[in-house]
Amino acid sequence: MSSYYITTPIYYVNDRPHIGHAYTTVLADVLSRYHRLFGDETYFLTGTDEHGQKVQEAAADRGVTPQQHTDETVVPFQELWKKLEITHDDFIRTTEERHQVIVQEILQDLYDRGEIYKGEYDGWYCVPDERFFTEKELKDGKCPECGRDVVQITESNYFFKMSAYQDWLIEYIEKNPEFIQPEYRKNETLGFLRKPLQDLCISRPKSRLSWGIEIPFDSDFVTYVWFDALVNYISAIGYRRDEKAFARWPASCHLIGKDILTTHTVYWPTMLQAMGLPQPKSIFAHGWWLSDQTKMSKSLGNVVDPMALIDLYGVDAFRYYVISGMVLGQDANFTSELFISRYNSDLANDLGNLNSRLSKLISSNCDAKVPEPEEDPLAGGEEKDLWATATTAVEALEDSVRHMHLDHGLQQVLGLVRATNRYLELKAPWNQAKEEDKRPLHTTLYVALEALRVASGLLWPVMPERMGTLRSSFGLSAERPDHACLTRWGVTVSGTPLTKTGPLFPRLQIKEDGKVETSSDVKSEKAPPDEDGAGLITFDEFSKVQLRTAKILSAEKIEDTTHLLRLEVMMGEERRQLVAGIAMFYEPDELIGNSIVIVANMKPAKIRGVESQGMLLAAKKGESLRLLTIDGEMSSGAAVS
Repeated sequence: MSSYYITTPIYYVNDRPHIGHAYTTVLADVLSRYHRLFGDETYFLTGTDEHGQKVQEAAADRGVTPQQHTDETVVPFQELWKKLEITHDDFIRTTEERHQVIVQEILQDLYDRGEIYKGEYDGWYCVPDERFFTEKELKDGKCPECGRDVVQITESNYFFKMSAYQDWLIEYIEKNPEFIQPEYRKNETLGFLRKPLQDLCISRPKSRLSWGIEIPFDSDFVTYVWFDALVNYISAIGYRRDEKAFARWPASCHLIGKDILTTHTVYWPTMLQAMGLPQPKSIFAHGWWLSDQTKMSKSLGNVVDPMALIDLYGVDAFRYYVISGMVLGQDANFTSELFISRYNSDLANDLGNLNSRLSKLISSNCDAKVPEPEEDPLAGGEEKDLWATATTAVEALEDSVRHMHLDHGLQQVLGLVRATNRYLELKAPWNQAKEEDKRPLHTTLYVALEALRVASGLLWPVMPERMGTLRSSFGLSAERPDHACLTRWGVTVSGTPLTKTGPLFPRLQIKEDGKVETSSDVKSEKAPPDEDGAGLITFDEFSKVQLRTAKILSAEKIEDTTHLLRLEVMMGEERRQLVAGIAMFYEPDELIGNSIVIVANMKPAKIRGVESQGMLLAAKKGESLRLLTIDGEMSSGAAVS
């Protein structure tokens, strides 16, 4: 069993939590749940940063003490974490005694060893970021981090000899490629270190700021908020107090936003080196959630409130969207349209529809009990292919978690869900139910149920409440599944009574007045009809579909997706744009020039914000997909019949 210690940043409590706070914490929670699923001894730390000038000023404006202020403003964070089903092992507040005494002991030790000295400082200070900058670091005379005005300050302060560790830090980063991730964040830090590194001012005079941890060797000063805050990663797990608990160090992953990269990849490593402590194994900087491609900010009024989203769409839907919707390390765009599109596509149509189908078929044909399959249910090619897709999804998901590619892993799991829906369409159990021999029907339903069991187990860390409900409906525990069982065939017990779940993910749509409407059922165009002749269409119905040849002119990946390509095609004299989920099977360059078959009279639809003016045709079996192309020369726009 390996150990896994993950941390979020401790969040500044001077405002209400927003989607950025929620995202980082949900991401840490999902990673923690997956590592527990894999059998790793896992510890998850989060908390709040409660000192500094902004807190002091906000408290003064309200006419309360800073401690009263933080005691109140920490509550929305704690409430949101509870609502988001966050499973942290510890929540640390920097105003706690257990943290403050460790900060003071570290300061005293560094001072006694000559790592801290007193000096004069003349520089530019950003009040919102509570950081000093040199003249050269300013951008157009403003803070290089937040772009706001700075003030010039000259005062005595205490400094940590950070500059002495510059060469060591550069060498350490270069020799440890996993230390700063993604790769371009490592290069960003190395770029910062190409300039001479300044010593770090680690104090503030009480005459200017009194709300902080007092410097132990000079009562006229308090500790700089960043030196204080970073220490939480070790004070919370027993540094200098509990040797057994501190064995969790070094951290497996410091999960941070890209805006606090320098403090975590320059300040913190040099502090640890001066203390004689090992470095964290990895510092991973994720991107920002944007609103219509613009960074969210209070001044622009585009900050997304996670509480409102949860109330509107549900906790699990929110968790799924933020995890599946961002490529780790990159920025991602948030709009209600994108949220609803992904929700309906992945959760309502694919996952919800599969559960609804199976529940209905088993209830109608198997006395609402898990059916007994044939003696060798995986003897058939389709069954063997589906189970291979399931076991591949387990391996791919674990690999994606360990390499911080969660979006890719979730796509593999959704691929299993879609493969199971296709399997049902192929086997047509609604037709098998009409046969006297029910064994093929029972095998089909059992195999599909086993695939759904695996998918629900893999999705449990992301959507624990909904997947727990789904799993308990066919006799499994609603709690964390057994990882070993995810690749073991035949775990679902035949004869187990099914309980109805109702719609797991009712479809959503935005009405004309802008409000979101929730459908009470999850029927989709994929749901099989019950009438005789299910799945059959008439010639007149087929004749309505217009198939045409088209030539691919260009292809490119759609930003923030792993499986979508934007294609430009020429259909006769008409140029069209298509969105196709084939990025996992084709590189864009190899598609250019191919003549394909498209549905030409399909109503345009927006997919991930990009309009698709038709649909291409492809054949898929298991993990293989090939486009339907034209054999020989044929002009584009030709009718296919």
